[in-house]
Amino acid sequence: MGLELLVKGSRMSSEANSSKLIEESLNKPYSEGIHEALDQFEYNFVITDPCLLDHPIVFASEGFLKMTGYSRGEVLGRNSRFLQGPKTDRRTVLEIREAIRQEKSCQVSILNYRKDGTTFWNFFHLAPVFSKEAGRVIHFLGVQNPISHCFQGCRSSVTNMLACGNSKNCTACLGKDHFNSHTSSASASNNLIYFGSCRREFFRDLSVDLGHTGLNSSFAEDDNKGIEEKHTCEPKESDKQQSVTAVTRLLSEFAHFSKYTGRTILDRRCDSADLVRVAPISSSLSIALSRIQQSLVLVDPHLPDMPIVYASNLFLLLTGYSRDEVLGKNCRFLQGRDTKQEDITKIRQSIETEQPCTVQILNYRKNGNPFWNLLHMAPVRNASGKVAFYVGVQLDATGMEEEEHPDKGMTPQMKQLGAVGAVRVAVRSLLGPSR
Repeated sequence: MGLELLVKGSRMSSEANSSKLIEESLNKPYSEGIHEALDQFEYNFVITDPCLLDHPIVFASEGFLKMTGYSRGEVLGRNSRFLQGPKTDRRTVLEIREAIRQEKSCQVSILNYRKDGTTFWNFFHLAPVFSKEAGRVIHFLGVQNPISHCFQGCRSSVTNMLACGNSKNCTACLGKDHFNSHTSSASASNNLIYFGSCRREFFRDLSVDLGHTGLNSSFAEDDNKGIEEKHTCEPKESDKQQSVTAVTRLLSEFAHFSKYTGRTILDRRCDSADLVRVAPISSSLSIALSRIQQSLVLVDPHLPDMPIVYASNLFLLLTGYSRDEVLGKNCRFLQGRDTKQEDITKIRQSIETEQPCTVQILNYRKNGNPFWNLLHMAPVRNASGKVAFYVGVQLDATGMEEEEHPDKGMTPQMKQLGAVGAVRVAVRSLLGPSR
């Protein structure tokens, strides 16, 4: 009897402590008035805390509760994966998980389940909230919009007339919409909160499995097995715009209420210099690299997340991005939902072993169009033999025949190797042994 009382008391104490942490999750950074302010919005949204166990929901709007059929008591403290079901596409779940891992915004269409078991297509918009004072992402904002009428298609290129989640017949929809993050940041004081796609600065030197912290598991199930071709439902442009408007207004509200806790917040986008501060390469090295007429990037393995520090004009032409959109980013922004994980793993292994590799990987241009990238990646060492950079030389292999006619006696693959050699010569002669 005494043991049962002890266990019951311990459980009650744990639940009380959990409730206190959930309540403090919003009150500490934004002040207590944030709850009443958020209740005034009619949007369907939740706020989650990646720093608490299993990344739970710490706020759920009335619109979200009506949309799903749950009460607030049934939602708070739970991970958002309870909205998933047997027909939820695992690839979409992994896409959300990857966005959480990278601490960036994403927009996806996902099949979710209400409390009564009925399904609905949900246009889900995820946005991180980054606090410079805390040195980490403190919340994720998840805005949901039910898709009433949509174009539905397969993740593969096969198009068929399929039944939508709302029992409407929709034509097949191909391609992928790319979302430009709507962000805002604070002033240059120590009490800054960045909204949007700001890169994290913490854990930069730690090689830990973030899955144990609950960060990777939010909005996603732990089981990655059984991934197969599923149907997706694309929203109308008005749905997308409504989602962007909701995120913008809610983040602005966060900025306003954070002032009451001593933080200075400005409603503006994060500049690329705020996201990742990239040490520029020397002008002489940049000039030397510009003479190499190949699509290539140079990345720095000594900076957090291996950002791009140089991008050639042909790379920008191939991908459709501007130089400002590329510098400071990890090359993973070229990946998409149909990029194979084994190709990504091969690239990572070559970096870990400091060895060159060649892989044909499915990448995506800025306009969302996919292309087959014959990528050759290799380490670039300085004069002392240490790896200073990695160079990636890209070749659009879409529709390329196995036997390409040589241009002036050189195949495209030979030109790639020649470009790598030219980069190595430039780095060793201009960079010196110090880097």
